[in-house]
Order: sequence, then C-alpha cells, then structure tokens
Amino acid sequence: MNAEERMTKEQLEEEIRHFRKIFQEIRLFPIGNISDIDEEWRKINERQRCYHYWKRETPCDNCVAMRAATTKEEKGKLEIVNGKIYQVIARYIEVDEKPYVLELIRCLDGDWSIGEINHERLIDMFVHYNDRLYRDAVTDAYNRRYYEDEMKNKKKNAGVALIDLDDFKLHNDTYGHQAGDMALYTVVDIIRKNIRKTDKLIRFGGDEFLLVMPEVTEEVFSQKLQLIQERIYNANVPGYLNLRFSISAGGVLTEGDSIEEAVNRADKLMYQAKATKNKVVTQKDEREQYEKHNQIKQRILVVDDSEMNRAILCEMLKDDFEIIEATNGQECVSLIEQYGKEISLVLLDIVMPIMDGFEILMYMNRNHWIEDVPVIMISSEESENYIRKAFKFGVSDYISRPFDSKVVYQRVFNTIKLYAKQRRLISMVSDQMHEKEKNNQMMVEVLSQIMEFRNGESGLHVVHINTLTRLLLERLVENTDAYNLTPDDCYLISTASAFHDIGKVGIDESILNKPGKLTKEEFETMKEHTLIGASMLDKLEHYKDEKMIKIAYQICRWHHERYDGKGYPDGLTGEQIPIAAQVVSVADVYDALVSKRVYKDAYSHEQAMKMILNGECGAFNPLLMEVLVEIQDKIKEEMHYEV
Repeated sequence: MNAEERMTKEQLEEEIRHFRKIFQEIRLFPIGNISDIDEEWRKINERQRCYHYWKRETPCDNCVAMRAATTKEEKGKLEIVNGKIYQVIARYIEVDEKPYVLELIRCLDGDWSIGEINHERLIDMFVHYNDRLYRDAVTDAYNRRYYEDEMKNKKKNAGVALIDLDDFKLHNDTYGHQAGDMALYTVVDIIRKNIRKTDKLIRFGGDEFLLVMPEVTEEVFSQKLQLIQERIYNANVPGYLNLRFSISAGGVLTEGDSIEEAVNRADKLMYQAKATKNKVVTQKDEREQYEKHNQIKQRILVVDDSEMNRAILCEMLKDDFEIIEATNGQECVSLIEQYGKEISLVLLDIVMPIMDGFEILMYMNRNHWIEDVPVIMISSEESENYIRKAFKFGVSDYISRPFDSKVVYQRVFNTIKLYAKQRRLISMVSDQMHEKEKNNQMMVEVLSQIMEFRNGESGLHVVHINTLTRLLLERLVENTDAYNLTPDDCYLISTASAFHDIGKVGIDESILNKPGKLTKEEFETMKEHTLIGASMLDKLEHYKDEKMIKIAYQICRWHHERYDGKGYPDGLTGEQIPIAAQVVSVADVYDALVSKRVYKDAYSHEQAMKMILNGECGAFNPLLMEVLVEIQDKIKEEMHYEV
C-alpha cells in the first residue's frame, strides 16, 4: 500500500474537505461490521447506504466499493441514473490502521462537457460495452463470462451441445498458434452459418464450444449437430490446406433442469463421441443404441476380497459402466489376461488373499499392462508409505475409505477420459510417423527419378541403396555395438543415403553418360561430385545443423573413401571414415556391379560378391564384409533386380 493511503482521522477530514469542492457525494465505509464505525465517523457519512442504493431501487451489478475493498486498489466507473451520468471512484484506505473504502460521487452533467469525437466514443463504449465484455477475442463467439453471467442458471427448453475439436492441442503445437486461431475461427464460422440468430454459441474452453438452441425439437437438434460435424470435417482452414479438423459433440435436451445441469449431461455424451472422434452422440443416439445393442459400456474391473465393498462400488457405477469382479489377486490377473485392453479401469484393493494389490501392480508393470490399463487404488490403508508405494507402481489415483460416492464416480470418469485421450494421441502420433515415413520414401523416389533423368544409371539405384543400407545396418547392430547405433540412427542413415550422388548434377552429361572408360582428366572431374554434393548440403544454412543433413554430408563427401586410405576425395583411412559413409559405400559398389550401366553389363550376384571380397573394388571394413556375406540371401529375397 502506498503511504498516501494510510492516514489519521485528522488527515482524512482534511482530504474530505478538499473533495467536497469537486464531488457532490462522499461516503466512508468500514470493511467489516457497520456497527464498528465510531460515532464521529457517522457524522462524516451523511447517509447509511451506498450511493447506488440511495439513487436506485435495486443495487448495481458492479459495486466499485466492494471491488476496491477486495483488491485494496482504487476502482472507478461511470453510471447512468435517471438520465444523468455519474462518475464513481472508490479508494481503499487505512485510517488509524483500520481498513475503509472512501467512495466519491460526481455528476458529469451540467457544465461538464465532452468533445464531439470523445462523445461519440463514449456513446460507442456504452452501446458496445456488453459486446466487448461477453465476446471471445479470437472467434467473436460469446465467451465463458457470458455463460456464467447470462446462461448458467437459466431454465429453458433448449438443445444443449458441447462441441470439442479433436486433437486440437496436437495440431496447435504442430502448426503453430496462428494456425490454431484460424482453425477456431473457421469452426465458429461454420457453426454460425448453420444455426439460427436466436441460438447462442459460446467458447466454453480452449477448444470446447457450447451451443444452446432454444425451443428446438429433438429431431432437428440431432440433424443440426450432424450437419455441423459433417461440414467441419469437409472444410479447409484458410491458408493451411493440409490442416483438417473434426469434432466430437454431445447433445441433450433440457428437461426442466438448468443449462449448467444440461451441460454436465452433454459433457458425458461428448466423451463417448471422442472414443472414436469425428462423431456426434445425442440422447436420441444413446437411446437408440441402448435399444438396439443393449448399450456397449466401458468395462471396469473391481478387485476386492470384501463382498460388501464390491457391492458398494458396483451399485455406484453399474448404470454407466459394465462391471466385472475379482475376489482376489489371482482372479484379477486371469481377468486382465482374458480381457486385456478391453478393461477401461481397475479399482484395486491392497490387502487381499493369494496376491495383494502391490503384487498385482508388479505383475501389470512386468507385462506393461499398467501403460494401457489405468488403476485406481481404493483402500482403508492411509499410511504415507502405502500411498507412495502405490504411486511408485504407477496407479493413476488413490482413494481412501470411507469415501464420497460422487467423488469416486467423478474420479473414475476423469481417469477413463484421460486414458482415452492418451490412446487417441498415441494413435495420432503413430499416424503422423507413418505419414513422415511415407513422405521420406517419396523423397527417395523423387531423387531416383532425378538421377535417372540426369544420369545413365537406373532410376532404381537410389531405392536400391536405401534398401541395401538398411539391411547392412540391421545386421551390423546385431553383430556389434562398436558404433553405438540406435534405431533412429539407422533410420536416418538409410534415409540420408538417397543424397549420396546428388553432386552428380554438377558433372557434365558427356562424362556422366560416356559409354566407354573415362580418361584420367574425366575421372578427376567425375570425382568432384563428392565435393559438389557436400558443398550443396553445407550451404543449407537453416538445416545444416540437423542430424540428418550432417549424416547426408558425411555420405556425400566420403562414400568413395576406402578403408586402406586409397579412396577419394580426402584419403581417409579405417575408422576416420564415418560409419554412415562406410555402409553406403558397400551398398553403392554392390548395386553398381549387379546393375546394367551405359559402360557395362550387369554382373551376377556371385561375381559381384567375389569382386568385392577379393578387394577388386577397394578395401572395406572387415566387419561390413562379414555382414554382407551374412545377409546375401536376404538381399536376393528383397531386392527387385535379378541377382
């Protein structure tokens, strides 16, 4: 607090004397019981009620005195009462170490005037105040404050839907926040075009929207949600053609309950929809599904040796979940092995015969079930050691008995929802990895066609090098850990092998495609392709520090080096040659021998192997020679040319 906000009674009286020259009304309110005010302060307070209580029959919604008392800051507002504009200022002060709020009121009519431009701004501010207060800045839909102030507690006949963008966070992190904002705006725009002016669309959370459609029939409500879901799925996000979204929505009709209660019911249906994504689930859908299929429910395994404890949990959850029971640890293990990931959650006691809860958790960890099947421990054991041990073994939650049934239900629901979202994210990441691998393969094939167009070699040369490199690396890491190659390293080397001859784009075609033997000068020119390719990669300023580009550089520059130092361009020997370049070198020589070229016919597999092993093509790493011999049958099996 500033020093000027602390004062004595005498200092306050002096300030009030000055304020009376400017403000028509001055009020002092104690923070606490009004009976605590000294009698002399009652003289300062000319009326016993707030100014806005005095002037109006009902209190205002925005009490600056209360806000000032709460925040301990000065607050202000403009208020229109009976056609007049009043300025209200509330200051938090301490008088003789007691807290008060000093409220100052001034009428702005009469001699007080506003310039023409500012007058228009003021009118605009009052006219559009609610719009700015209740509108979301990104989408221009109503915001959560509007829901809390205007919708939450209302009871009306309406369709209420919660709409959630599938995997929005992952897309937002991948493409950036600007793309995410554009996606949100696009979704809102589509929804608006398919609803009435009387319907309310609210941005309920980050990527969640609440749609309230008053006086709508169940059939029309369901059709509208299906139409919105379909049009969002088929829409493009402007500026991001590869960015496509889907929604999961849950919809209910209010049944004499409040909007808030309807939202809670819609939330459960929305998470049913998110189990498969790009889906709408309404009460109508749920009812039809129940009638046709007796409703497929998520399965919960309750494990407890107490029949009464199992009965309590079953009674609590049976309406929304399928319950299976185990009376001891052995039965629990058998049921997990039988149902596997079809179990959505395990409710587990600790103290049980045959196998206790911790032994079950050890089993689930050994077999990696704990990664896919969440466990909530429900036990009377409340010691910190038990709780710590349970979480150490990977339980998702720990609930002590006795418990509140509503709390248990909500924690069960939240845990299942969280794991369902995790599974969707894993699936999406897997899809993205598959897409990345497909894109890399396309890159390899594009480079193949470029080389075929530029060079007399077969367009399959780059594809063959990629396959041979992969096969050599797979066996190399089985035979030795001398190079500390991870699966990611092997993948990067195989992919980067496509760049090994890109420097040939800088070699004259008359040399590249010469049918006979090259002259000494022509061979020296041909050797320059290693340096040209390395230079091209080195000039990729934005990417040259990326691991794949570094590996590609090694391959481009040194795939013609030989183990005895008689290669080019730098005459490296032995392990001076990076292992990536060594492996691609062997693959390159083998494919060159067994493929037809403008200057030679293809050798057989046996001839090629003999020439490489006899050193006719230069010296290679002995470990790689062993690997080549070991995988020759696999080469015959996987390669597309006849060997």
